[in-house]
Parts: sequence; C-alpha cells; structure tokens
Amino acid sequence: MSARIYQRPKNPMQSGRAQTGQWLLEFAPAEARRADPLMGWAGSGDTQAQVVLSFASQAEAVAYARQCGIDARVHAVPPRRLKLQAYADNFR
Repeated sequence: MSARIYQRPKNPMQSGRAQTGQWLLEFAPAEARRADPLMGWAGSGDTQAQVVLSFASQAEAVAYARQCGIDARVHAVPPRRLKLQAYADNFR
C-alpha cells in the first residue's frame, strides 16, 4: 500500500488561502479505472482511492504513515514567488 503526502494547494478560483496549511495523505490507486458497461462512467473497485486524510503538519502525516506501515512519499511544496508590480507597469 503506497500513498503520497502533500500540502493542499491554494484554490486558483479564489484569492483566499484557507486550508492551505493542511497536509494530505492520499492513497495511490491499486487498480486501473475502467469504463462501466452500462453508463460509460470511469470507475474501479478500489475504495482506498476515495480516502484522503488531512493532518495539521507534515510530521504528523509521516508519523501516521509509519505507524500504519504505509509506504508514503512526501512531495515538497515549491516556494511561493510573488511578482510585485504596480498597475502603472502595465503601461510602460
């Protein structure tokens, strides 16, 4: 059983940064998704793919994975780069 640990990204549709401090543990899919013969929707019998656990810090998520014997990979968060410019810079 493998999983990935990552920090929740900022919602691109909103300017706020709510819940971006949370760390998520998401399980890797155990089987491929396939089309349902009746409706054509993609799905699988893997119920672990629906589970996403949230933690307050990266250390808590890693500790939980070790305690439960989950092979987890931590995906580092790229640093935020702010492009500071004035409105007047649009007209230069």
